[in-house]
Amino acid sequence: MEFGLSTHLVHPERLGCAHLDALAQAAFTRVELFALRSHFDYHDTAAVHALRSWLNETGLTLHSVHAPIATELTNGVWGQPFSIGAADAARRTLAVEEAARALAIADEVPYGYLVVHVGVPDPYATPGDNQADAVCRSVRELHTLAAPRGVRLALEVIPNRLSTPDALVRLVDEELEIRDAGICFDFGHAFLMGDVVEGVEIASGHLLTTHVHDNGGTRDDHLLPFGGRIDWPAAATALQKIGYEGALVMELAATGDLDATLGAAREARRRLETLFDPAQADWNAWNDLQ
Repeated sequence: MEFGLSTHLVHPERLGCAHLDALAQAAFTRVELFALRSHFDYHDTAAVHALRSWLNETGLTLHSVHAPIATELTNGVWGQPFSIGAADAARRTLAVEEAARALAIADEVPYGYLVVHVGVPDPYATPGDNQADAVCRSVRELHTLAAPRGVRLALEVIPNRLSTPDALVRLVDEELEIRDAGICFDFGHAFLMGDVVEGVEIASGHLLTTHVHDNGGTRDDHLLPFGGRIDWPAAATALQKIGYEGALVMELAATGDLDATLGAAREARRRLETLFDPAQADWNAWNDLQ
């Protein structure tokens, strides 16, 4: 089992090589880029070239890119949200165009998955944000751009009616019939919406990648695994039962103390490793001491 980290844990800051080096020093091998222009300007060709250089220097693999969810984050205030499910044609087109810009990163830095929000989470949605027909049109357009680049669309489990595990399975299988699209199973979001184990079982056969984080059951806290109320032994068993062999990508809250967060993430990873493969976890722990 490989483990990754999303740059979401430093999303209020401008991403630099030092951030990726810190992730690598914490013994993570894969990274998901949180595509937010105030964090990483995916419109800027020079920034994408720099990202390729940083990855080469640190030895990290770009596992996935999270499609843009908003225009920016400035002084703790989010800009206008993007929605590929917007009823308004101009808003929907803008969301698709921004996701397409993030897809184009793969022309310089190959990666496997574009993680896409199907609409907007219910707590932040406005009327017209989450329209099923707009989603279908948008995903088809993105798939046309993603497939030639070798990027698969991973539609994320988020709290809205279009993005429950069963709704996403129906979208992929019945409405879109796109064989290489699938699901990003977000454990924190799934827990807010219901039963994590049931959600994993429903997503079986469609699960491409993950977002691993925890919460107390009422807010999307993006806590470290074991820091909230999710039953991680049960979740790990469910993943093993469906034969999931992809990466576990932690998507953690930005605390402002990167070293402390990475130290705690490393310990959480060890605990997860023990659930999946105790022998491998012991070997990794011994290696870390050398």
